[in-house]
Amino acid sequence: MTIIDQLLIGQSSAIRKVKNLVSQVATSDLNAIISGESGVGKELVAQALHLSSHRKNRPFVKVNCAAIPSELLESELFGYEKGAFTGAERAKEGKFEIAHKGTIFLDEIGDMPLSLQSKMLQVLQDLHFSRLGGKEDVRVDCWVLAATNHDLEQDIRLGLFREDLYYRLNIIKIYIPPLRERPEDIEPLVYYFGRQLEEKIERPLFKFTGEILEVFRRCPWPGNVRELRNVVSRLMLLGDWDAVRQELLASDPAGIDGSELAGFPPLRDIEDGRRSPEQKFPSLKETKRRAVQDAERRLIASVLIETGWNRKKAAKILAVSYKALLYKIKELKLNRTD
Repeated sequence: MTIIDQLLIGQSSAIRKVKNLVSQVATSDLNAIISGESGVGKELVAQALHLSSHRKNRPFVKVNCAAIPSELLESELFGYEKGAFTGAERAKEGKFEIAHKGTIFLDEIGDMPLSLQSKMLQVLQDLHFSRLGGKEDVRVDCWVLAATNHDLEQDIRLGLFREDLYYRLNIIKIYIPPLRERPEDIEPLVYYFGRQLEEKIERPLFKFTGEILEVFRRCPWPGNVRELRNVVSRLMLLGDWDAVRQELLASDPAGIDGSELAGFPPLRDIEDGRRSPEQKFPSLKETKRRAVQDAERRLIASVLIETGWNRKKAAKILAVSYKALLYKIKELKLNRTD
């Protein structure tokens, strides 16, 4: 099994495409942007790229651009000289220097402040920079991978991200679909996380029955693979399936009591002895599909109205990417009259 298969679990057509792209890009040293919703596994893709490249025995350095205050991010990335600012009692290497000959992974690049993006562009163009308070250039050789859950093209139009930096980073684009779009990956992920935890807690693997896996497959998983891993860990430790089931189904638009099954006539209106049972009732699969679609349509329409059809704000409220929201608006045929 290759390192890519070890890190990227799943056999859906979407994940196979990601794996194939990773294997091709790993030998290139070309800058890449890894995009997708929070929790889909962008860092794992970055690690798979690094460990499949000729830099695999060199450092892999991660910088979370959203977690570090903007006033500290520059010194974190590029380091500083002694006396550069109050409290700088000694010189310090930045993450780019530490990643020399290896890979630097810029997570949440869309949250990097504009004031720092120009310096980042210069580093990518010239492969050298100066530390804060420094006079000499520092030259580096590192592979730059970036990740984001932003729609950077929309951010460019809004003046939130530099277009020239985007094209410098976006030589290769790797998109990871959300878990709800690849339910066939859920079962292998469940057993993978279960085996991992089983080794740590030294107890038998929780029995994930067909019923449990079916509930998992029809959940929306807004937190994606990260949320699934947390649920599996909870079941492995506590075994409280009834409580977990209630929580998961409560987040499912189809609901437990069927109250969200809008769009279907009452049973009394379709009960006709002259028709067969197959003709009387829709299938469960069709029932769920139509219920989910109806619930999504009402929720998205409400948020769009609330935000005055500001789709960027609506995407943030709904915790989806801008592109995913545009797709849903088109799919559900929403317009300003809704």
